[in-house]
Amino acid sequence: MAEKQARNGDSGAAVAVDDPRQVRNVVLVGPSGSGKTTLTEALLAVSGAVSRAGSVVEGTTVCDHDPAAVRQQRSVGLAVAPVLHDGIKINLIDTPGYADFVGELRAGLRAADAALFVVCAAEGVDEATVALWEECAAVGMPRAVVVARLDHQRADAATEIAACQAAFGAGVLPLYLPASGDRPGLVGLITQRLFDYSKGYPPVLGEPDPADLDRMTEARNELIEGIIAESEDESLMDRYLAGEEIPEATLIGDLETAVARGTFHPVIPVCATSGLGLAEVLEVTARAFPSPLEHPLPDVSSVDGSPHASLTADPDGPLAAEVVRTAVDSYVGRVSLVRVFSGTLRPERPVHVSGHGLAERGHEDHDADERVAHLYSPLGANLREVPYCVAGDLCALTKIGSAETGDTVSYPDDPLLMKPWAMPEPLLPVAIVAHNRSDEDTLARNLSRLVAGDPTLRLERNPETSQLVLWCMGEAHADVVLSRLRAGGAEVDTEPVKISLRETFAGPVKGHGRHVKQSGGHGQYAVCDIEVRPLERGSGFEFVDKIVGGAVPHQFIPSVEKGVRAQLEKGLATGHPVVDVRVTLVDGKAHSVDSSDAAFQTAGALALKDAAANGRINLLEPLDEVAVRLPDEHLGSVLGDLSSRRGRVLGTESAGGGRTVIRAEVPASELLRYATDLRSLTSGTATFTRRHARFDPLPEGVTTAG
Repeated sequence: MAEKQARNGDSGAAVAVDDPRQVRNVVLVGPSGSGKTTLTEALLAVSGAVSRAGSVVEGTTVCDHDPAAVRQQRSVGLAVAPVLHDGIKINLIDTPGYADFVGELRAGLRAADAALFVVCAAEGVDEATVALWEECAAVGMPRAVVVARLDHQRADAATEIAACQAAFGAGVLPLYLPASGDRPGLVGLITQRLFDYSKGYPPVLGEPDPADLDRMTEARNELIEGIIAESEDESLMDRYLAGEEIPEATLIGDLETAVARGTFHPVIPVCATSGLGLAEVLEVTARAFPSPLEHPLPDVSSVDGSPHASLTADPDGPLAAEVVRTAVDSYVGRVSLVRVFSGTLRPERPVHVSGHGLAERGHEDHDADERVAHLYSPLGANLREVPYCVAGDLCALTKIGSAETGDTVSYPDDPLLMKPWAMPEPLLPVAIVAHNRSDEDTLARNLSRLVAGDPTLRLERNPETSQLVLWCMGEAHADVVLSRLRAGGAEVDTEPVKISLRETFAGPVKGHGRHVKQSGGHGQYAVCDIEVRPLERGSGFEFVDKIVGGAVPHQFIPSVEKGVRAQLEKGLATGHPVVDVRVTLVDGKAHSVDSSDAAFQTAGALALKDAAANGRINLLEPLDEVAVRLPDEHLGSVLGDLSSRRGRVLGTESAGGGRTVIRAEVPASELLRYATDLRSLTSGTATFTRRHARFDPLPEGVTTAG
């Protein structure tokens, strides 16, 4: 992140604000290719933050500085780019639109107080876009809709606005409309003024054409009625219906309140390349979006879990900040992007870093005291030093070795812990191996850094298959992870993921174990007879002692069990652990001198091997319980696909909103690529969860990678 961008350089020093009222944290959300990064570049350029706007195609944008983003020509990670407008610092948080990087989106939603929801004027609103809208709605994020890329040859702003209204609800209403004719400009529906962009940015105020006034009448009436419906002044609607002209200042004030409340979503047409609509985007962002003082803070507790007094965005309050993203820069090392929710973060002071609640993702609970040497305001990859960071603002910290994404940063005299935001579950396994031995140490170091920075990435070291497995969100996510590993100097290869199988006995069988060595020196003598019987799936292992008359001395019976258990772990026919069996010790022999614990352990293992040779061993494969949440129109295709994967559907239930949840049991070997295949089947609109249910017999003729 710290590398200087000579291609699109920083045009000014960073600004540290003193009051949360001077801050707007705005996340840009929208599908991949909608124009979020291009819009960010244009806003940076017109506000003077950069000397000129960069290009996604040329790989010169401020936010897409990651080599993987430049190569793929799409955002793969969250990036921050602050601009100044009328004394307000607007932290623009550019996020990826592709489903594989939903973890970066959720981090951006955590760091922001409002969202610019960007859609392309030529693309319509598909199911994936609706899913992104629902991500924002789930956290109560105030939104304005930007209809971007008006210069596209197929652009149709009116059609796109109608599509947004149909998909997102009645609260979506245009605040501006494109001017008619060849003159580039917007007509304000409240002010009824023309914002003329014929000479570029900033626009020149003028009077709209008579044709525009006629065209905008219906849209203006709908907008005013929508604003009045959200107003706290119940008399406004009666006054409006009586024909009274509502003052412009009243309408604007109620509009700003409704937007900040998250119940009203104004639409702004924009063309980033010509500058059309940029002034209006900045104005709505600075005036209508809530400041950090108006946005509720995450739940906070003491590090030990005990309750803590609720916090506000008070610069003089206790320090409570959160690491929303972690990156590793080749020059400065680990860079932590931090949102300060309460208090003021200052350099040259010790801080307490706490991370709890993500152990299942490979992030063990940790607490450490660190020292903050410098604070920076990030502009994409550039880090510009600032003297402090007040509540509500964003900053970057370097060389905080223990900090991971999701950690809480507070002062040691009052250590705090914030409840982590909901992380999506990675469901695509990728088995990796170092290209050669010299890469193993580098691979281990790079993996620890990547896992620390990406909560959507889970690292699993499978002791049964001896594989190192990265659980990713999808193929694009896996590609980025592998690229970053290789960029860090670790050559890695991928291999097929192996499935952990199990063995069990097909039926009752007897086994005899004899371990006798009595030639010279201290001998070994142990004999035991066992009976093995399969149990129901999931029963585990039972050991029963039915020795009578002291045939096996009491002190050696646990030794037999220990030997049997060890052999069960090693496997019998294929080397996979044996499960769901009852082993009964029925007889044996001992020697007064030569019998020992080790001898009876060996005899127990030999008896189990003999039983396997006398009987038949069945292979068991893991079966997962799967819950798929999907739109109703894809129900038939997903049910058919599950059936083709040897799945057994347990039932379906309505999830409301035109969605259904399918519950099924599916062999784990059939789910290796399911994250990708389900996305393809449903245009990225379905999600699923999985958990291990049990092991079931592997059908004859079916093979797995195990």
